[in-house]
Amino acid sequence: MRRPGILLAMQPDRTEHVLPDRLLDRLETLGRLLDRSPLQTFEDERARRLLPQAEILITGWGAPPIGQDVLAAAPDLRMIAHAAGTVKGLIGQEVFKAGVTVSHAAEANSVPVAEFTLAAILFAGKQVFRFRDLYFADRDRRRTHPMQGLVIGNYGRTIGIIGASRIGRRVIELLRPFNFEVVLCDPTLSVEEFSSLGVEKVGLAALMQRADIVSLHAPSLPSTHHMIDAAHLELLKDGATLINTARGALIDEAALISTLSTGRIDAIIDVTEPEIPNSSSALYDLPNVFLTPHIAGAVGLERTRLGEMAIDEIERFLGGRPIQYGVTLGDLETIA
Repeated sequence: MRRPGILLAMQPDRTEHVLPDRLLDRLETLGRLLDRSPLQTFEDERARRLLPQAEILITGWGAPPIGQDVLAAAPDLRMIAHAAGTVKGLIGQEVFKAGVTVSHAAEANSVPVAEFTLAAILFAGKQVFRFRDLYFADRDRRRTHPMQGLVIGNYGRTIGIIGASRIGRRVIELLRPFNFEVVLCDPTLSVEEFSSLGVEKVGLAALMQRADIVSLHAPSLPSTHHMIDAAHLELLKDGATLINTARGALIDEAALISTLSTGRIDAIIDVTEPEIPNSSSALYDLPNVFLTPHIAGAVGLERTRLGEMAIDEIERFLGGRPIQYGVTLGDLETIA
């Protein structure tokens, strides 16, 4: 039986651990791995030589865009398995229209984001960062002891989840063992879907008013741009924490900085708009902000899940079974 040609396209310095040797070995049992070293461009001599042999393309972070030119260079291309999250901006509409099967590993990337979010919620509820700062500043416990009697901790708190995305749903599931009240805002869900998730349906304004901790998990779409504005931030109760591991564009950042500057709320922020804030941004200096450089998603060894999921999809595809994480042209309008 003819073995399909499998080709890789991604930036090695951004995708270390995605396809370790054991996964490359597994790929070679499914087809002809045309080169164990991924393409970084589709325009050099190596790409021109390998693309005509490719029936399956595995992409990852840093892969060059795939459009009509790639389809012309790879006339036998049947599947693209994206070993990362969104395919927006990477795979052109003409690829879908040509009937190429597209899969992504966003589900695998949702695992570490949800885990990060759970840790952020638990730390926020217990005011861990504030305890740390005072302890470091005083080098004794005179100010941290009285804090233990405040209305803090992770018992009976209300957690507001904005967006029942794959990550939002996973976070809800991770929260089940705890003594939290979870409220959810997602206007796209039916009453039955809310019931199946076991959470209370609320509007955005009500969520902002009720929640002690708010966590964003909505996609970045024109309709969600700056969905959290100054008026919504004003609704947050004193001492609330806002967590954003989704997209920076969901929040009006100027309004957020203005609110944070009062010291009234805290924020745990992994994504910003722009992706890297200006070096003079107050987000770097405000004591009530815990800022991380977009690390909630897969880093280090967590990236191997991405490669495993992509290869699982290829195995299903080659075996004539339905893939589990397919992306269609219509999905591009709603996915993150």
